Amino acid sequence: MASYGSSLNLSQSLASGPEKSSPAWKPSHSRSSSTLSSSRHVVKDWEVIDETQAGGDNPHEVTTPGICEGYLLKRRKWPLKGWHKRYFVLEVGNLRYSKNQQDVCRGRVQGSLDVGLAVMSINKKSNRIELDAGDILYHMKAKSHELFYIWVTKLQAHRLYKKNASSHCAAAGQSLRNGDLVSGGVAHPAEAPSGVPPSANSKVSAWLQQSHDPDLCVQELHRCNVELSEINRLIQRLQMLDTGQTLTNGDLKRIISIQNLSLEKPRKPRSGKIWGHSRTLSRVEALGMPLRGITKSLSSSHLGSSTNLGASASSIPDYVFSQLPPPTFTSPEGKRIQQDICAMSLRVIASLKAVHETLSQERQKLQEAWETNNIHQANTLAEPAAESHGPPSVADSAAEYFDASYDVICGSSSDVSDESGLSEGSTTDSEPEEGHASATRKYRASISRTPNSAVPKSTGRRTTLPAHCPDNSHVGLMAILYNNIGKDLARVSMPAPLNEPLNLLQRLCEELEYSELLDTANNTPDPYQRMVYIAAFAISGYSTATFRNRYKPFNPVLGETYECIREDRGFRLISEQVCHHPPISACHADSENFSFWQDQRWKNKFWGKSLEILPTGMVNATLPRYGDHYEWNKVVTCIHNVLSQQRYLEHYGEVTIRNLKSDVCTCKITFVKSRYWGSETNKNEVQGAVLDQSGSIIHRFGGLWHEGIFCDTLPTPKCVWKPNPQPKDHLLYYGFSSLAMELNELDADLKPLLPPTDSRLRPDQRLLEEGKVEEADRKKDDIEEFQRERRKELNKKGKEHVPRFFRKAKDSCGRDVWLSNDSYWKLRENPGFANTENINVW
Repeated sequence: MASYGSSLNLSQSLASGPEKSSPAWKPSHSRSSSTLSSSRHVVKDWEVIDETQAGGDNPHEVTTPGICEGYLLKRRKWPLKGWHKRYFVLEVGNLRYSKNQQDVCRGRVQGSLDVGLAVMSINKKSNRIELDAGDILYHMKAKSHELFYIWVTKLQAHRLYKKNASSHCAAAGQSLRNGDLVSGGVAHPAEAPSGVPPSANSKVSAWLQQSHDPDLCVQELHRCNVELSEINRLIQRLQMLDTGQTLTNGDLKRIISIQNLSLEKPRKPRSGKIWGHSRTLSRVEALGMPLRGITKSLSSSHLGSSTNLGASASSIPDYVFSQLPPPTFTSPEGKRIQQDICAMSLRVIASLKAVHETLSQERQKLQEAWETNNIHQANTLAEPAAESHGPPSVADSAAEYFDASYDVICGSSSDVSDESGLSEGSTTDSEPEEGHASATRKYRASISRTPNSAVPKSTGRRTTLPAHCPDNSHVGLMAILYNNIGKDLARVSMPAPLNEPLNLLQRLCEELEYSELLDTANNTPDPYQRMVYIAAFAISGYSTATFRNRYKPFNPVLGETYECIREDRGFRLISEQVCHHPPISACHADSENFSFWQDQRWKNKFWGKSLEILPTGMVNATLPRYGDHYEWNKVVTCIHNVLSQQRYLEHYGEVTIRNLKSDVCTCKITFVKSRYWGSETNKNEVQGAVLDQSGSIIHRFGGLWHEGIFCDTLPTPKCVWKPNPQPKDHLLYYGFSSLAMELNELDADLKPLLPPTDSRLRPDQRLLEEGKVEEADRKKDDIEEFQRERRKELNKKGKEHVPRFFRKAKDSCGRDVWLSNDSYWKLRENPGFANTENINVW
């Protein structure tokens, strides 16, 4: 259920215990990043591109790349099904997009991304490009392999330019702080001259205070930078006017990277059109007769050896070649003049760049002085600028952990689903409605005024764990993840220090933390109001995600079980690991007021900085008083910045709740994807509506999935759900809630009643809970090896594992589901598991 969004999602993660794809790192838990040294990681059909090694030491060796603009297919933000057509513009390392070209020209962009800060992955077979900047993720697709090649070439050029420019600015800033002269003869006043009177600083302060438009400097610097880029582009065009040159593969790639390209075919004029025929300039006509041999020389060779894209010159669209400058015939004197112009322009560019960099540094220092309100101090402007805190090191990043998920091959695969919604002409927008932000602010204010529910009475169970959570900073997470980009993370065994002392089967029980919402729904006669409480319950399961992003739960072994009897909450639950590849966990809970069941399965996509977790399968709940059977799906979970200290988790997509026994009403819930430029206060938005048979809205509700849900259309507007307060020192105990603290507790009275497959009897999980990390790590290896041997023995006998307490069936839509066979509680009561034959799982 929704709970996955919180912890589970992170949970099902990386490692299916028993399989190890690369055990070499395991014994020492090293931080080694040797796997990052290669410039390209090829996994299946995906390639992670890194151009940092191709730039050289001198950033001036990389020319300013030209503009590239045109339509690409972009995956919808939510529910991540299908694609829509968007107009992209790539300029000076900044990628912007909107619905059409006119909106981009008017500045109405829907998104913007600095490609120099993003991880770039490509898939040549499907013409896919993925840009992952940590807090924003773009899925793009080209309509043809030729356009795909051009976009990849341009993106590589812009990424390299931005990275070199950043390193050059950092070096220039260091020299300025050291008081060295920069090129162009401009020096940084690292130390005020002794002859400057004390009043000089006060004059500077007065000047700063009189600057009512401090952003004017930013605009001027931006304009200067654009003009420099334009001059550089013109110089490159002049240098290409040698009519006798012979282009090579690298030359064509360089030309494409520095040329301003519009990748849309010009529309043919209606007048003069010959019926049944269309004509486009051939590349020979576009480039001129002297370049007739270029196509021939390139038609049999592959372009872009660095990316091995395999696009030939003959396959580059004619309208792209037509944008290249036509050749001109000049006299020897004209050529000499052009050479002089180029040489002079290059010197001017070098000088202007030095001035631009110096002004940028000075402007930054003045801005810092303005913001810190210390401009009245005499030595403020003379002190070196504070060292900026750059991105975390490999060691720091490795200390952070994200919870991934299994890549389950069930339903349609990601590549198949990518195609399912493909519509080049579709312009349907998946952005949230304009009213979402204002409505959420209203709901949030109402929730904040609602007092917290009374603290639950003591249940007599434990309130802390035997030991604090361990430090896992010694685990080389970055090297592990980059070594497995695109792979099935279910087959990667992870060390015990990255786990929390709970199991995925126990995580299923956590989704019932707010089961009182189901109790309330069963006692609510109005069907529309009942749907509101069912929706609140579906949302409540995501709330634990706020505090559970540092560790992952143990992955259950095949045949493992977990039972939970909660007299205080009025339900009992049984869960079992029914399948290993793909991994599926099934659960069933009973109460006087409800029945709840689901089988949990996930697939994941790791993009270099972000991890997307896509759940499949449905969640079910029935209310016996009214005979209702509710069914709903789960949303996508994305962990952003998984390798940095600024990691955060986001849920986005649409949940549709249907009553399979009645069509009186349905419910649609939207988990809003945060905008790139949105504020922190607008994250985690969720809003929904209950609709009648005609589609009219009966109830509206909303809020934030980590703070609560408010419904203002009930007869008495109220907060229908608010999460319980976290226990004291919860961060020392894996971020567990009060219920999570109790799930793995094992007392002497309960132990004889449990089957030997219960998660509370799992030795490695118990050792980790007691703080014995190294012993838990060794025991975890033994359990995984034992399961591999057990599976081999079954294969030799030609047998398959048969779940003990669940059976496979079909739902009303023909989907495979796992349902309880109602045998667990009967066997527990009579004759008891101690008197039955049980399998050995560890």
